[in-house]
Amino acid sequence: MTELAAAITERLTEIADPEQAPAMAAYMKVAENGTLPFLGVRRPEVRRTVRALARGQDPDTLLAAVESLWDDATHREQRYAAQDLLALRWTHGRIDLLDLHRHHVVTGRWWDHVDETAHRVADLVDTHPDELGGTLREWSTDPDLWLRRVAIIGQLGRRDRVDLDLLADVVEPNRADPEFFIRKAIGWALREVARWNPDWVRTYVEQHELSPLSRREALKHL
Repeated sequence: MTELAAAITERLTEIADPEQAPAMAAYMKVAENGTLPFLGVRRPEVRRTVRALARGQDPDTLLAAVESLWDDATHREQRYAAQDLLALRWTHGRIDLLDLHRHHVVTGRWWDHVDETAHRVADLVDTHPDELGGTLREWSTDPDLWLRRVAIIGQLGRRDRVDLDLLADVVEPNRADPEFFIRKAIGWALREVARWNPDWVRTYVEQHELSPLSRREALKHL
């Protein structure tokens, strides 16, 4: 591990409460999905630890720590820490990190890691809309369900800046998918748009066949 990654890991191990780990693992269904176990550090504590130890570090050091924490992780909190480093200001507009985000999606393979990465993707949609539009359309037809999920929720948080044509394009190849995480993502993305453009969502739902889950989520606040 890099020096920063080792320092973060050491601090997380120090503040961990092993008695909490089983409940955290049960919530994330670790035994069922085969993902990493927990040390027993709550998510806000991971963020505070990362911010404190990252202060004053240069981008190259931070990126090396991200890669080390993620790829060498033995526990889930280390990967949370890697993602928290990517949420800091040094990554703003860094389209060169897109392959790294993709790596986190396909290796994280559960909603907590995937949905956190979706926030970083949304940031890049703001700064590089043309490039990310092409990427999300490509991901929307990928065999990997988690890439397809990110394609669908990759504009969350953009409010009235959501590219509606892009959203429709990434939902289209997934409308009939029976996977819960895809159906939930479709409903979630549409529900967010409904806060700013309810008429568009009503029309979309009327004109397209959606699963009951996606439809219910889309219209939840209308």
